[in-house]
Amino acid sequence: MRTVKLSGVFLVCFCVVMITGCASEQAKDMKIQNDTQRKRIGELESESQANKLRFEQAQRELEALQSSTSTEVGSMQQTLQSLQEDLEKKKSLIASMQQQLLYGGAQLPVELTTMLDDFARNQEMVTYDSNQGIVKFKSDLLFEPGSDKVMPAAAEAIKTLSIILGSEQAKNFDIVIAGHTDDMIIGKFETRQKHPTNWHLSAHRAISVLNIMTENNIAPERISVRGFGEFRPIEPNTANKKGNPQNRRVEIYIVPKGV
Repeated sequence: MRTVKLSGVFLVCFCVVMITGCASEQAKDMKIQNDTQRKRIGELESESQANKLRFEQAQRELEALQSSTSTEVGSMQQTLQSLQEDLEKKKSLIASMQQQLLYGGAQLPVELTTMLDDFARNQEMVTYDSNQGIVKFKSDLLFEPGSDKVMPAAAEAIKTLSIILGSEQAKNFDIVIAGHTDDMIIGKFETRQKHPTNWHLSAHRAISVLNIMTENNIAPERISVRGFGEFRPIEPNTANKKGNPQNRRVEIYIVPKGV
């Protein structure tokens, strides 16, 4: 009987070691992948900057050719269009790769994805992207205008999310809270005293969400915050600094532990 018990204990210990090792290897692989991704982003940014300079030079040449033959002008316009298209493609690719760096490309367990899907369906202020592991809150429903104070209904939704992220299915994942704003300038003096810029406001809002989560049993070491201000819009802002509600949001990324 003792031999059987010892064998059982050995088997449990072996399984724990294997699972821990796999998690460690996953984090190591993700770090290598992220380092490679960052290097490629740097290369793309350099190429994009070089193309931008060529585009500006071509624009100047086109202006100088306005009095020349239509053939020369047409050729230069084609060059400009080609450079513009290349710039847009690189800009889109860089944004996509930066997004992948943020959430780490986590593949969530089916049980966790199901819980998050159900959660989002029952919340007017929430959407969930299962491909990227992102829970997105609309800031207009989450905070009072120009404030980092979470509204009562939103606080209840964050508490419910905290229960899900505190579950057994989510224990091997960390949480990144990212705040975003539109491009509207903070006008009120009283607001600027607390949030001097949109960067401050976006970071402070992310911290407010963090505080609710830690108050509801999410371990602080699992959470980090980021504030992007108005610099990562998902839709064009209205002209003359009138913003866009789509860009006022808080995104919660569920990423492999240690990434």
